[in-house]
Amino acid sequence: MAPQSPKLSLPFKTRIFISLLSTLSDAASRSDGSVNRLLLRFFDYQVSPNPIPTNSVSTSDITVDASRNLWFRLFSPSLPSDIPLPVVIFFHGGGFTFLSPASQGYDAVCRRFARKFPAFVVSVNYRLAPEHTYPSQYEDGFDVLKFLDENHNAILPENADLSRCFLAGDSAGGNIAHHVAVRACKAEFETLKLRGVICIQPFFGGEERTEAEVELVGAPLVSVGRSDFCWKAFLPKGWSNRDHPAVNVSGPNAEDIRGLEFPATMVVVAGFDPLKDWDRRYYEWLKASGKEARLIEYPSMMHAFYIFPELEESAHLILQIKDFITSSCSSKL
Repeated sequence: MAPQSPKLSLPFKTRIFISLLSTLSDAASRSDGSVNRLLLRFFDYQVSPNPIPTNSVSTSDITVDASRNLWFRLFSPSLPSDIPLPVVIFFHGGGFTFLSPASQGYDAVCRRFARKFPAFVVSVNYRLAPEHTYPSQYEDGFDVLKFLDENHNAILPENADLSRCFLAGDSAGGNIAHHVAVRACKAEFETLKLRGVICIQPFFGGEERTEAEVELVGAPLVSVGRSDFCWKAFLPKGWSNRDHPAVNVSGPNAEDIRGLEFPATMVVVAGFDPLKDWDRRYYEWLKASGKEARLIEYPSMMHAFYIFPELEESAHLILQIKDFITSSCSSKL
């Protein structure tokens, strides 16, 4: 008898939430490639910023460019102002198509980041597809870096140390973090210094169907069909090939980063995530490009597991990210 494949074991509460989230995203994704924003707004509970510390973290929203609704939510831990803290610029997931920094799940996870690292967390509200296609999301992310570098004295607390800056993101946000980092390596900043990139189950892909994509057909949240919808919504009109350099970052059209001072990168992979083969290739491509990279694997977890605080692995990953930030800050530039 052939050995049975391992099964994903999750608490009932987590399974129910994931099922609802998957159903909602499928219902909002129309066959013509558009997205039902009205339906999403009805179910995507938004959390307002709160200047009064909650769980030792206060929040405020800061506008970068009102004409394109580019803003970020700043998460500030309640610590003495004479203690310098790193700045983590975070890009939320959602296939470039869904959610925002005000979505309850991302507000909560960034609050945990700010408290546990500790760090000032800048959660970016970038434009969404399909209304705004590539490279809008990357432009928004990079423009936030420029805005922070030019205006940090006016908008950030005095103990926010932009010389210890990290780009982080999960899923599509991990994809954005990588591409914004590439752009940042080619730019000159007055104060901002990029120390590391944290890619949590980054949303990469390609024309090929990997072994994980074929085997993990019924995996939570991510499926070939949902991924294809998001790639089609994200890529510019006239480009249907998923080997676009924005998608397949280690593929035939990938940008060569060997000559860039690309920062140390942490790549998080989960065993029940259909993206895991692409994420491992990304890690291997970074190493082959001569860059420092750290692979963190959670064999028994699924896509976006760290958003669920009831999972032990969620707390463990936050500690590993904290360790990465600490070690990257202590290394010489």
